[in-house]
Amino acid sequence: MKGLALIVALVMMVMATATTAAQSICNMPISDLMSCKPAVTPPNPPPPTSTCCSALSHADMRCLCSYKNSKLLPSLGIDPDLSMKLPSLCKLPYPANC
Repeated sequence: MKGLALIVALVMMVMATATTAAQSICNMPISDLMSCKPAVTPPNPPPPTSTCCSALSHADMRCLCSYKNSKLLPSLGIDPDLSMKLPSLCKLPYPANC
């Protein structure tokens, strides 16, 4: 019985990991979103990477704007004001008009 419980737990962990890897926010895969985190983390953020800018170019900006006043960003160490500057820092043709 313990063996069966261990197998079930292992299968659930694998499924949870696979689900997390496939998740996205506003058309940005989580891994790409995380590539932007250094550029939006105070106090002295580096410029966004090409990976970040490429991912951001495919993002749903209106959706991302909905997170501007969310408590989620600061809880993740992300400065909402810095995050709103990313489109212009990435020289994207459309600004984040939030």
